[in-house]
Amino acid sequence: MIKVIATNKKAYHDYFIEETYEAGIALVGSEVKSIRLGNINLKDSFALVRGGSAFLMNVHISPYKMGSYFNPEPRRERRLLLNRQEINKLRGKVEKKGYTLVATKIYFKDSLVKVEIGVAKGKELHDKRQTIKEREQQRQTERALADYN
Repeated sequence: MIKVIATNKKAYHDYFIEETYEAGIALVGSEVKSIRLGNINLKDSFALVRGGSAFLMNVHISPYKMGSYFNPEPRRERRLLLNRQEINKLRGKVEKKGYTLVATKIYFKDSLVKVEIGVAKGKELHDKRQTIKEREQQRQTERALADYN
């Protein structure tokens, strides 16, 4: 069973997401409790492949209020749990010009915290305008159908 905790809507607005990968995250117990409460922000988050392992950067997990003074730093880098072949595949795609790894979604799969990483290519301003235009047209057709029914 999958329970989505947070999505990165800005990533879908700023990038073309071409592929997605599921990865586990190395977390501390109080971070998991804070995520269960929904105290997480994926805005401006991304992933790096460095030294044979992948890291999730700029994810803000608020400190757990009932935790001790040993609570970890809210924006610390967190290791992604991927196998060697996936890391090598991601490294190859990121080395292409214009590609980056973006965190798109964090969710619970059974009792494990998972993150969806997207291989993304940046949108230009005219692409963003086109996306907004298409979304607005979709809303108008849905409204027209709702009024018709």
